[in-house]
Amino acid sequence: KRSEMREQAFLLTFEGLFSSGQDIDEVIELYSENVEAVSKYAKDVFVGVKGSKNELDEIINKYSKSWKAARLPKVTLSILYVALYEMKNVEDVADSIAINEAVELAKKYASSNDASYINGVLGAVSRG
Repeated sequence: KRSEMREQAFLLTFEGLFSSGQDIDEVIELYSENVEAVSKYAKDVFVGVKGSKNELDEIINKYSKSWKAARLPKVTLSILYVALYEMKNVEDVADSIAINEAVELAKKYASSNDASYINGVLGAVSRG
């Protein structure tokens, strides 16, 4: 199911971007120890996010009315990265789906304030 793969991508991103010095394969291997199988989609999104982090930071900084990427909690930032990557690079994922799934991840892993913030930033990006 795509939402489960998206959640895996978020967890990989969170673990991979904020653990020091591990390469992509190490992160995926470590994460794989805790789940039955890591989907190809989750791996692809994680690799894509890791490769376009600077561009994603610029998008967040452009569309965020308050916090810049460098000041965001790591969970919030990871959720934004996955959603923005999907919105920009995965053709068969509608913006509305990426936004909704990001808000749901925020409700599960962050706070309702974070969910509102994520919804606002992604909505602004979607509207251009």
